[in-house]
Amino acid sequence: MSTQHLEILETTVQKTHQWIDSLADAAHVDSHTAYLALRAVLQTLRDRLPAPEAAHFAAQLPILVRGIFYEGYRPAQAPEGLSREEFLERVSEKIVSGRHLDPLEVARQVFALLERFMGYGELEKIGMVLPAELRSMFPARSGGIS
Repeated sequence: MSTQHLEILETTVQKTHQWIDSLADAAHVDSHTAYLALRAVLQTLRDRLPAPEAAHFAAQLPILVRGIFYEGYRPAQAPEGLSREEFLERVSEKIVSGRHLDPLEVARQVFALLERFMGYGELEKIGMVLPAELRSMFPARSGGIS
């Protein structure tokens, strides 16, 4: 493997740690719980998006985070029409940790993280295919309702 390929792997590991550490700081949780929260929101979002939008969104993610996003993906079953309550229930079910986390707060923190690292435009693009009740969890600049 060339040195350049190793650099790509090292860079994605660093970026993934940066995302998880940033979420852990914002949510006041340990890194493992932040990873579970990120995974829960990304995969629930993925299952709500039409396959072309999910693929476009995933292409913007760091390689390791993209792997988390796609883990267990069944595009033939997407998109699932989830209400806000159903979305949050799925997020809550996927966060298996020793402590209770508010799924709404977790979703808001992950969406804020996405906006911070990916930019306003990318979050806005996926928001265009989501109903207003799900967009309401986005940061205010991306169409969320605080």
